[in-house]
Amino acid sequence: MGLAIKTYSFTKEERLKSRKIIETLFREGKAFSVFPYRVVYMPVDTPIAPYPVQAGFSVSTKRFPHAVDRNRVKRLTREAYRLQKGELYEQLRAQQPNGQLAVFFIYTDKKIAPFTTLQHKISLILKKLAKEALAAS
Repeated sequence: MGLAIKTYSFTKEERLKSRKIIETLFREGKAFSVFPYRVVYMPVDTPIAPYPVQAGFSVSTKRFPHAVDRNRVKRLTREAYRLQKGELYEQLRAQQPNGQLAVFFIYTDKKIAPFTTLQHKISLILKKLAKEALAAS
């Protein structure tokens, strides 16, 4: 009998890096907003990784001219996502064992929000994402 151990990692295979998939995602994907994020997502037909979701993160150079600020926002967002993605994974695996989702988070605010705020917003996004992704399938 194997024990299910929760892992809170965010591995290389979970990151959305394929230029081809990213271009298709922005061309054909669906989107919604939960301030301060715009989320673009799309089901992926062929499995590209052993994980049910691949995620990418972006912050506008126009809104944050300093790389330090952009990197901080991305780091906070990735951390909030990493801590809460397990619930989304479980829901997706229960509904579609071989289904995959490509997701891109775009930060749209002009100021860096506190981590607790970002964590709450990511939580709302993941719930909405699970509902919409499952409704689409």
